[in-house]
Amino acid sequence: MKRKIVLIASLVAGLLAALLTRTYISAKENEFARMKAKFHREYGEMMALCFNRDMPSGTVITIGDISECPTIEKGNDDVLTKKDMMDIVGAKTVGAHRRNVPLRRSYIEGAEERRNGLSSMLPKEGHLRAMSINVTGSASVSGMIRPGDSVDVIGTFDFPNDEGKIKRGDPVTCTILQKVLVLATGSDTSRTAARRAEMGGSGRSGGYSLVTLAVTPREAEMLAFAEHIKGRLVLTLRRYDDLVTEETLPTVDFSKIREEIEDLNKLRNKKDRRR
Repeated sequence: MKRKIVLIASLVAGLLAALLTRTYISAKENEFARMKAKFHREYGEMMALCFNRDMPSGTVITIGDISECPTIEKGNDDVLTKKDMMDIVGAKTVGAHRRNVPLRRSYIEGAEERRNGLSSMLPKEGHLRAMSINVTGSASVSGMIRPGDSVDVIGTFDFPNDEGKIKRGDPVTCTILQKVLVLATGSDTSRTAARRAEMGGSGRSGGYSLVTLAVTPREAEMLAFAEHIKGRLVLTLRRYDDLVTEETLPTVDFSKIREEIEDLNKLRNKKDRRR
């Protein structure tokens, strides 16, 4: 009887050990499958651009020279994909390249410069455009605005009356845009300023008369029209961490100033007393 109990206990222990081993192996297999799936998502196979024939150095690329081929370099931004196709058509090859080899930016004349140019500094979200506007020193906070800053754009215009006639000398001021990213001042971007600072410079190139902003297509239309009707545009610099925008801002004319100047000063005095 005792021997039978020992035998049953041994059998149960063996089954339990087998079950635990199987559970452990199953957990490890699932973990491996997850790691494999993550690797394929980040670094797995993707379709890259390649030449469909051997290309000598200095050859002008046509759309007929380009096809797609698989590569395991998914996530490598240096490898060209279908979205880059129209950027390389018309460019020249740098060096000779064999067919069906995934293309890199360094293989194409000017591709590296385009990636590091102003267009690459536009945020990926929002389908924004780079647009330059004319400013004077005083209109750009005495020329102290720098790439990477956030600004509001204020415009002053001579608006037409109800009959469509513009009444000169009776301008109206309003805030056109708030919290706009500055991409460049003059020809300076944050990258060129950083390179100049690395070489021992001040990081600033001096004065500028143009400021390049990141705007939506609709915002670009408004700014273009404002400049076309010879409106004066002024930039106000925001604190770097100020994300608040005003929902309702009034249109200001001489009447509005007369109405609100006293209240505005009272409000400012109250704030000064709190400080």
